[in-house]
Amino acid sequence: MVAVAIFSLTLPATRVAVADLDPVFVGLGRGLVAALFALGYLFASRAPLPARREWRQLAFVAAGVVVGFPLFSALAMRDLPATHGGVMLAVLPLATAMAGAAYARERPSTTFWLLSVAGASAVAAFALREGGGQLQSADFLLVAAVVCAATGYAVGARLTARLGGVAVISWALVLTVPLLVIPVALAWPDTATPSVEAWIGFAYVSLASQFLGFIPWYRGLALGGIARVSQLQLAQPFLTIFASAWLLGEGLDPVTIGFAVLVVIFVALSQRAFVQR
Repeated sequence: MVAVAIFSLTLPATRVAVADLDPVFVGLGRGLVAALFALGYLFASRAPLPARREWRQLAFVAAGVVVGFPLFSALAMRDLPATHGGVMLAVLPLATAMAGAAYARERPSTTFWLLSVAGASAVAAFALREGGGQLQSADFLLVAAVVCAATGYAVGARLTARLGGVAVISWALVLTVPLLVIPVALAWPDTATPSVEAWIGFAYVSLASQFLGFIPWYRGLALGGIARVSQLQLAQPFLTIFASAWLLGEGLDPVTIGFAVLVVIFVALSQRAFVQR
């Protein structure tokens, strides 16, 4: 829940950042900044190099949570309110459970799957309502972000049992540095001076969302199981909605709150469902 609280501010902070900064700079630049802290940790802790097979798994983590999710979500936040994006990301626990079942050999019960699908269906209904009966192009960007994050979560959770949560996200960040330098340099802000708020938003997603939040998150997934613990993220839309209203002044639509409450109810029920590990 500590990690979920940190992640719940990601979309509002991204929304603030992309108002003045290029989404590519925000989405990929946050990985470069976080890599500096990751290098500091790896050096100070004298962390051993991962094994060869672990590098392949780290590549999946990096592609999902360092490149894919940050980039797609930043592009989506150009066109969507953070409240909309927050509710859309409520399908992330379902996607993570699917990834856990495929990769980590977890076997959720039928009740678990029914509750997860019910929560995802509520999110889909919300997106259709907001889009006037059809999905918006930015919604598909958020779906791509969900797929990337779910893969990175599932693979990273398995690695945490061997490397530790801090080492997993740290090595994943370091691995992407050579790939991020050029696109971030090309998207560097022009002569127009971005606002202080935009830089604060960028700083938050770089340090908190991209680094610090993953430490308790991967640890929690490793301890409690990917499928079960991932369902806690269904509470994230509710936190994001109020954060967006507080930080960005976005309206608190009663229907939006209603959908958020509905998926949170599914969270409470899914926590009681059996998951074989």
